[in-house]
This record gives sequence, structure tokens and C-alpha cells, in this order.
Amino acid sequence: MSILPVIADRPFKTRLYELDAAGLADWCVAHGFPAYRAGQIRRWIFGRRVSDFAEMHDVPATLRAALADEFSLFPARQAQHQVSRDGTEKLLLELHDGQFIECVLMREPDRRTICISTQVGCAMGCVFCASGLLGLKRSLTTGEILEQVLRLDRLLKKGEQITNLVVMGIGEPLANLKSLIPALDTLNEKGGLGLGARRITISTVGLPEKIRELARSGKQYNLAVSLHAPDNELRTRLVPVNDKIGIDAVLQAADDYFEITGRRVTYEYVLLSGVNDDPLHARQLAKRLQSRIAHVNLIPMNGVTELEFVAPTAPRTGEFVQVLESFGIPATVRKRKGADIDAACGQLRLAREKLAEQGNQASTCSSSD
Repeated sequence: MSILPVIADRPFKTRLYELDAAGLADWCVAHGFPAYRAGQIRRWIFGRRVSDFAEMHDVPATLRAALADEFSLFPARQAQHQVSRDGTEKLLLELHDGQFIECVLMREPDRRTICISTQVGCAMGCVFCASGLLGLKRSLTTGEILEQVLRLDRLLKKGEQITNLVVMGIGEPLANLKSLIPALDTLNEKGGLGLGARRITISTVGLPEKIRELARSGKQYNLAVSLHAPDNELRTRLVPVNDKIGIDAVLQAADDYFEITGRRVTYEYVLLSGVNDDPLHARQLAKRLQSRIAHVNLIPMNGVTELEFVAPTAPRTGEFVQVLESFGIPATVRKRKGADIDAACGQLRLAREKLAEQGNQASTCSSSD
């Protein structure tokens, strides 16, 4: 169980779901209650969408009181809630220490996909991404990861359910496996959301040893590797951490992931107009992937005010797809969701942090007058 510090002006109680099923059963027994009560409690949280311990009707009042005295269900503060015309919803959550994270619910006719964060900020330094513009603050706990899922789940109407989960929000997921794996285990298991491993996709910039560690976890999660360039020179310009890794090492780790799990690897490629969208880049990428069972997910750049990059035109994107497919590489162009809100990953958090910084500067100027 992860214990977070108490902030004087914001009393904090540990999230109940920092405890796994066995841990909660042990807690029940230690407090004089049968171990089976843990299953009841978790069904209320993960299955029945309660927001308060008092709503757990088949749990004894004394147990509910003990839970409320020691734990919290939703300690983060909802700082902002954006709703797009296409039904996409985005939450900005303020954590106990004043840090902000984002999570997103995307609606399609036949699915409800959520995207969650694993860190406050990011250390990978991808030059086209808003998530890392302020650097890495810290990694999230298992409970902080799960709270995003539970809050998004409660935005759904009766009869709706989360069908897919993508770990593609703020942060590098594989740099926080110690918190991510227990969170995914909870969502995957009976008594959690019961979300199948094959409906969960984890996106990574490509940390070879962490990719292999994930493969050895025993679960068949989908792996998406953020490649963004066909050669080391360009990739290092776009993804600075590549300088210490190299594309060959990333691809070898992805091959190992496929061999261990049997799951086809997806390669993500953000298309940046005039930077990595030339047909030559497409041919180079195809030749790297031609011998692999792979899929390319092309992502037209989602505009961020603070960044100079823009998406290529639709015909240019289509030409890139055609080149890949001519080499037998399956490719799709990701649909843009939430275009009328702060859709880019990390953009909402960045705007909030800049607003806070401006407020602090104004306060400093005022106090010095």
C-alpha cells in the first residue's frame, strides 16, 4: 500500500483501491470483519459505480464507517471537465500535492475507450508533445492511476461500459511499471472491471528492458511503440531519449515482445508536416518493418499553441499510407477526437500550469509594489 503525505490545507486519506483484493481482505480481517467482505466492497466500487461508502447497502454500517474513517474513494479534485461535440470528455484532475493529470473518454458507436496518464509530466522530451514541456514531476501511484479509470467510468450512462483502455496519456507508462501493472491487474481481474488484457493497449517511446519486463508479466496486453521516424538521426531529433537507445534496440525488444506474448506490435507515427511525412520516410519505415508482423498507426499532429509543428494535408497523409501498404505494411490513420476542446495530450494541464504561473507572477509583482 502506498501512503501519501497529508497536506495541511487538503486532508488526504489513502485511496481504498491502493489495496489489491488480497490486501483489502487482510485489512478486513485485521479490523474484525470476514475476508469475503472485500469482494463485496470491490464490486460496489468497480461494478456498481458508487461514489460514497454509505451507498454500499449490503456492507455492515460498522464496516462502512471504518472504511470512511481510514480511506477515500475520490480524493483528487476535478479541476476541469471538457465535453466535445463528438462526445469526447476530458478531465483535468488535481492531486493531493497540487499536481495535475489528464484522462479522456472517447465514444464510438460500438466502443467506449478511455485514455489515462501514468506520470505527472514526462521525461522523454518528445519535441512535438505537450506532456513533457514542463518536465517530469513524479510518477503516479496505483491508486492515482485507478482513480482516473473510475472517474471516467462514472461519466458513462446506465448500460454503457468501458470497452477499451489505452495507456497513452501524460507520462511514459513503462517508466512506472511498478504502479501500472497492479492497476491493470485490478482492472483485468474478476471483481475489478473485468477488462480483458487484449482490450488494453500500452504505449511506450521504447524502453527495451521495460518492454521485456512487461512481456514477462504474463499478460497479453497490446503494445504500441512510438517510433515517429525511420532512422536514428531523425528519431533522435524528435525523441531525444533515442540517442541513448537506438531504433534497432527498440525494434529488437518489440520482436521479443511478440515472441513472448504472441501479440502483434503497433508502431505509432505522429505525422509532422515537412519533417517526417515524405514518401521517402514512408519507404524507409516500410523497409524496417517489412519482415515483421506489425501495424502502423499514423497520427496527424494535434496542434499545440506552444509548438511549431502541424499536421500534413489529407492527400499527403494518404500518400504515406499508400507507400506503406505497397510494401505490405497495414496502416491506419487515427481518427481525431475532441477537436473542439484541448485535445492534445497534456494540453489542458499545460494551460492550467501556465495560468497558475501567471497568477504567481502577478501576486509577486503586487506584493513588491
